[in-house]
Parts: sequence; structure tokens; C-alpha cells
Amino acid sequence: MRSRLSERVEGLLEIDDENNSKSILNRGYEMTVTKAGLIDAIYESCELPKPLSASTIESLLEILKGTLASGEDILISGFGKFSVKEKRERRGRNPQTGEDMMMNARRIVTFKCSNILKERINN
Repeated sequence: MRSRLSERVEGLLEIDDENNSKSILNRGYEMTVTKAGLIDAIYESCELPKPLSASTIESLLEILKGTLASGEDILISGFGKFSVKEKRERRGRNPQTGEDMMMNARRIVTFKCSNILKERINN
């Protein structure tokens, strides 16, 4: 049995006449979904007051940033996995001067989408 909230969240995607999915997050335009777009989508789909929608998104993003900054992975079932990877020091080249240089070791975030998301994107 599906909850009312899951029905609303699933309603974030509408199917057009040619069976292509269009998101209400970007109103069908070819553009990037922004934080403001996410806040508006929560506001519209969950009927939460806009300030509560904004604080919900802000809280979620702070939790995600803090978790990744501490080096932990984030696994969201049905969506994907964010992982922190260590990059070692390496030799590089300054593109303006062509001069060789050493690039510092650093950490990067990678994302691997779930098979469920892959299927949804490709079908």
C-alpha cells in the first residue's frame, strides 16, 4: 500500500505525450535543477509551508555535506551512492605556461547511480 507522501513524490515526474518524462522541478525546460527548484517542488508536492520546505532542504544538504566531509559514504536506496575517494599527489602541467608542476593530494566525491535509477533514466 502506497502512502500519500510517496504518491506526491512520484507526482514530481509527469509523462508527456511522447512518453518522455518531464520534471515539475524544471518545468520541462532543459536546465539544471536548483536548490530553489527543489524547495518549490517540496512546497507544491507535500503541501509544506515554504519556510519549512526551505529548512528541510537546507537540513538535508547540511547532513549530506557533513557526512561527506567526514569521509563517510552516503547510500540512498533506489537512487545511488556518493563516495569520497582519495586522490594521491601527481604530476600535472600548467595549461597556460606548459610548466610541469606537482598537484597536491586531495579528496573527491564520486556518484554511482543505482540500477533502479539507471533503468528509469534509460526507459
